[in-house]
Amino acid sequence: MSAPPRHWAQINEVSFVAGMRLLFFVYRLFGRLPFRLMLYPVLCWYMAGNRRAREASRSYLQQLTAYRPRPGLKADLRGVFRHFAAFGESLLDKMLLWGGLFKLDSVELKGLQTVSEAIASGRGGLMICTHLGNLELCRVMARQHPDLKLTVLVHTKHAQAFNRMLAQLDPRSQLNLMQVTEMNAATAVLLAEKVAQGEFVVIAGDRIPVSPNPRVALAPFLGRPAPFPIGPYVLASLMQCPVYLMFSRRTAGGAELSFEAFRERISLPRKQRQHILDELAADYAARLEAHCLQAPLQWFNFYDFWATPALDDHHAAH
Repeated sequence: MSAPPRHWAQINEVSFVAGMRLLFFVYRLFGRLPFRLMLYPVLCWYMAGNRRAREASRSYLQQLTAYRPRPGLKADLRGVFRHFAAFGESLLDKMLLWGGLFKLDSVELKGLQTVSEAIASGRGGLMICTHLGNLELCRVMARQHPDLKLTVLVHTKHAQAFNRMLAQLDPRSQLNLMQVTEMNAATAVLLAEKVAQGEFVVIAGDRIPVSPNPRVALAPFLGRPAPFPIGPYVLASLMQCPVYLMFSRRTAGGAELSFEAFRERISLPRKQRQHILDELAADYAARLEAHCLQAPLQWFNFYDFWATPALDDHHAAH
């Protein structure tokens, strides 16, 4: 019998942290090629011992290749291995970023003018990010641009070992993180104050809330309805601030960080609330899909993304 789907927060994505720590030092001594050669045994061990993540990767690749076939990419063991290899590379990049070894001049910024105008006017906003590429880029780039102040909402209980390792590389890696398991009124007020002061709140839009009955909207993603959180849009409606999308990915020359305007304001009148939330989730899913198709092996959600949770009927899309 197949194992029942699990929430993403129950899955330890970085259980090979010890191996990555060793590989980080291999990179520092010998470079990226020896790192990659030593990465393969670590990946084989991780894949062999993590059936759920392996099956989730295969399921994702099956969905993606059925929706948009790509030459050379199949939902087989080799494809899964390549997916995990990209994940290992992303973990190394995070360590390089906080270890001061990542070449920031190799990061191409797209759409920064959109956010720069808001910064210049003293307006903050909400940025919805994804688990595509490397979110750490935005936090390091913020250090290079002092006017760009970010507070990143995270649920890091499933990745404490890896975050401790980042903190050892650079204690500042933890400074602009806010641990949020569930949004409450006090947290919303605190975040609204930050935005009013010209700061930007960053929240992921592609993982459902950590709660027994998460509030989600179902939206088409790679040809199949998937649950997306409505929390970012509810938060934006409370703060009455501009909303942006932020995407990142590794490129042949380094990395790319792009910003997109999403909504100037979000309003959720009672009678139209569900319709608007469905529309917002669908628009976000469409943009995520477009970026995902550009870099299919860089989307790192190793759980059954399309599994529909036990929904809060009042907020679930119909």
